[in-house]
Amino acid sequence: MPGAGAGETPSASSFIAPGATLGVLGGGQLGRMFAQAAQQSGYRVAVLDPDETSPAGTIAHEHVRAGYLDAAGLARLAEVSSALTTEFENVPAEALATLALKRPVAPAAEAVAICQDRAAEKAAFARAGVACAPYAVLASAADLDRVADALLPGILKTARLGYDGKGQRRVESRAELARAFAELGGVTCVLEQRLALAAEISVIVARGAAGAIVALPVQENVHRDGILALTRVPAQAVDDARRSEAVSLAERIAAAIGYVGVLCVELFVLEGGALVANEMAPRPHNSGHYSIDACDLSQFDLQVRAMTGAPLLAPRLHSPAVMLNLLGDLWFRGGSEAAVEPPWARVLGLPGAHLHLYGKRDARPGRKMGHLTLTAATVEAADAAAREAAAILGIAGW
Repeated sequence: MPGAGAGETPSASSFIAPGATLGVLGGGQLGRMFAQAAQQSGYRVAVLDPDETSPAGTIAHEHVRAGYLDAAGLARLAEVSSALTTEFENVPAEALATLALKRPVAPAAEAVAICQDRAAEKAAFARAGVACAPYAVLASAADLDRVADALLPGILKTARLGYDGKGQRRVESRAELARAFAELGGVTCVLEQRLALAAEISVIVARGAAGAIVALPVQENVHRDGILALTRVPAQAVDDARRSEAVSLAERIAAAIGYVGVLCVELFVLEGGALVANEMAPRPHNSGHYSIDACDLSQFDLQVRAMTGAPLLAPRLHSPAVMLNLLGDLWFRGGSEAAVEPPWARVLGLPGAHLHLYGKRDARPGRKMGHLTLTAATVEAADAAAREAAAILGIAGW
């Protein structure tokens, strides 16, 4: 695909056929699974990531080893790619804007910038008419005195660069709020009222440049220590009406910000059943990994289709599933100081077990090393198999 000429704006609306090269900023596991999906469909893949051992970079056709704002690296990625995407939300939005001058980029820099800032994100929810937890933006210590009593107890979150429970503090009182704000470095934060939650769910949608939109089944998620522990599909914590509502809310948000690509919207289910938006991720999401094995189109297939202008078809869930996150802690079970490979052969002996390891060289506690999806004819059977897998691997606190 030739580059856009002077005065032209690159477009993702025309179909980019297999054989072309698709570029991705970021070389983590999401980029790796995107690359695998793209390659399966006949595309070549170029990855920009400074780490020479990055999971995506090691399987890409071309690995541009450069920082995300490196001018030469961005120029090379644009030169070899027909369209571009990102695999994590904290890639600098200005890098996406630079690439968009030469090639179609999905999602766009403006949409990613919204997802990078919790205050902007909540404002976007409001514009879309989607409820979220009551909140206040705290830009300085002076703002602490203006916090409404109703927001406590609450959760204080840095406005930027927070994920997997990082950059967050639970606060009960004004004294704890002041202390937590100082501990987080006095950067701009969002204080959210702590709500009575019944469950957490997520919806992954894919939206094309012309506005077509499809969704994966609603996912029920369980977090431990701020990190996703398991995902169950179909979600059992909500009925059909709430599932439809959740999909509608996610689609409304995607349309309101003019999103193109794969977007994950995380929602809280309150006691009583009401849904409120928590946050969104401008990329495929950990909670959607089950789709590789349980759906006829995975979230990564949808990412490829959205950025190449291919038809977006609604994915079909052919098998109920439970996905377990595999953290580096499993390599150090039993108090071992040296990493010991988990008993994969026993796990793979379970019916419906699908093991995905991300090619990371070093296991560390809390590091996402892979995931395990258990598929079955019923949710109950998938759940039972996942419990057995957790027992084999020593995953506690099911």
